[in-house]
Amino acid sequence: MKKTSNLTLAAFGVLFSAFPLFAHHAFAAEFDVNKPVKLQGAVVKIEMVNPHAWFHVAVKEPDGTTTEWLIEGGSPNALIRHGFTKSSIPIGTEVIFEGYQAKDGSHRANGRDITFPGGKKIFLGSSGPEGPPSDAK
Repeated sequence: MKKTSNLTLAAFGVLFSAFPLFAHHAFAAEFDVNKPVKLQGAVVKIEMVNPHAWFHVAVKEPDGTTTEWLIEGGSPNALIRHGFTKSSIPIGTEVIFEGYQAKDGSHRANGRDITFPGGKKIFLGSSGPEGPPSDAK
């Protein structure tokens, strides 16, 4: 009886220790490499949270309406190593994000890089299919 209880307890321990692995996704699970996007808009909100930073951007559509997009970046640590902090972009700043749209067609994308006013570009450190752009330092 005690042996069965110990085995059951061990099995639950192994099962529950694997849950964090299920929570993290691969790029291909959510985003489509065949749906590149280039979004220009005003930064509404920046969330520097693990495991990925999120950028909320108001993009003006051709018909004049505004759509809020969520752009996934790399981890806050990766962004900091590329020279980005939360104060790098004041709310309301017009920026350009390049990346890949979500497979479900929603207004979410995995960000590859961001271009600031004036032309400075940084790699977002995301989990995309490519590494840093060739002009990244």
